[in-house]
Amino acid sequence: MSDALDERDIEILCAIAEHESFSTEDLHEITEIPKSTVHYRIQNMKESGVIKNDLFEIDREKLGLEITIISEVWAEFGEGYHEEIGRKLAEIEGVNEVYFTMGDTDFVVISRLTSRDMVEGLVEEYEAIDEIRRTSSKFAITTIKEDASIGMIRDYEKEMLLSGL
Repeated sequence: MSDALDERDIEILCAIAEHESFSTEDLHEITEIPKSTVHYRIQNMKESGVIKNDLFEIDREKLGLEITIISEVWAEFGEGYHEEIGRKLAEIEGVNEVYFTMGDTDFVVISRLTSRDMVEGLVEEYEAIDEIRRTSSKFAITTIKEDASIGMIRDYEKEMLLSGL
């Protein structure tokens, strides 16, 4: 994680993601961080490359989310199973995308994680879902193209993001 980030920066990023507001006034009210500090922190995150542009795209590697896991998930077939299991998969910390698919695989899950321990936790979360029969996960070696909007921060608890500081 970047040395430039601290607890206040994470708090501001989480507030932007959760409340979908970039207003200094709104962020001040949400976080109780002074308006001038909010403005200054956002400018610093832009200058250091954490926030890539005015669309508030983030560099997830600078945020500590360096590991991308692509998982195939096979589940027990049943009426409405894709909605129930899809919801359970989507609730796992670090899961950013869940797709119900046609073919041999029931779901494809994309996760961005901070550590091997978090990868292990992800697999344990999969195993805790009774309807899942098996999974197959792969590490992405190189990212060719990706959407890194700030909204992905909603997929993490603030404490997990702070643990990487």
